[in-house]
Amino acid sequence: MLDLFKELWSYFRVRKKYWLAPVIVIMVLFGGLIVLTQGSAVAPFIYTIF
Repeated sequence: MLDLFKELWSYFRVRKKYWLAPVIVIMVLFGGLIVLTQGSAVAPFIYTIF
């Protein structure tokens, strides 16, 4: 998993695609939110936010 982040960072650095970093971070956060809310008691509160 750490190798993936190293390769991703080297891609950003070599290709000068720093603007992709916030997009990927947001996508990971939303993915984690979806995984954590599946079948949990927190799900109704998350749905009211959106």
